[in-house]
Amino acid sequence: MCGIVGLFSKSNKIESQLGHYLSEMLLEMTERGPDSAGIAVYRNPTDNGHTKLTVLCPKDDYNWKKVSTDLSHHYDGEVAFEVRGNQATFIVPGSEEGISNWFNQTHPELMLISSGSTIEIYKATGLPTRVIEKFNIRELTGTHALGHTRMATESAVTTHHSHPFSTGEDICLVHNGSLSNHNRLRRILSKKGIVFHTDNDSEVAAGYIASRLLQGDDLDQALEAALHDLDGFYTFAVGTKDGFAVMRDPIACKPAIIAETEDWVAMSSEYRAISVLPGAKDATTWEPEPSKIYSWKH
Repeated sequence: MCGIVGLFSKSNKIESQLGHYLSEMLLEMTERGPDSAGIAVYRNPTDNGHTKLTVLCPKDDYNWKKVSTDLSHHYDGEVAFEVRGNQATFIVPGSEEGISNWFNQTHPELMLISSGSTIEIYKATGLPTRVIEKFNIRELTGTHALGHTRMATESAVTTHHSHPFSTGEDICLVHNGSLSNHNRLRRILSKKGIVFHTDNDSEVAAGYIASRLLQGDDLDQALEAALHDLDGFYTFAVGTKDGFAVMRDPIACKPAIIAETEDWVAMSSEYRAISVLPGAKDATTWEPEPSKIYSWKH
């Protein structure tokens, strides 16, 4: 059992308090996943020709300035960075191509957990309240965000195994459920160049969607293909640079609910997470149908 939340802003008043509202939603999902928690937030787009990297270090006290200097030399340009907890976000003057290998060779103690123009991911073991405080999630602004609380039913309880998983630029996935064919899919996707960092089944789902997008699918087409190729029980929430999508498997045994007002669209594993949002009482609310893709874009 895990808990999923997602919040898509349709107005400035939600964007300016996105982190606060997402935090309130995530706290409502505490009982569904006490092992770890994480969020992906889309905010502060980079200038053209620049890339945003979110990097994780196992240590809380780390010399991020040294990494910034090394990245400046690597890219031959100015690098900006911001530290939250044991993670840092870097804005680099170039693409993300090859940067994962650069980290492996230059700073093997670090792990690149997201890249793109707007995405930032923050995650850690422990209860949602610890993660929210550790990364000052409440102060974040942004256009949309996803969150996850994990109760591990397979693979280890570590920060690396925590959701969200990102395996492509500005793409992330959170998942409630389990996949039965993830080992076979992992082998197939690895041969296509998708890189995995854990043995978690949800990371395979993220890798599958990233692979389909690289082949030219749009997000709806990638999720439609997933209905045929991913075997198991799942509710997915997938974030992209422009919006997010929700999909349940053909049996839809994993709970999900969606609500929409003039100011926001929200999804969650349970209604109590949506009930904390302004105007929730008057929102249009429904249970997503099996095998149906729901998506929103800015």
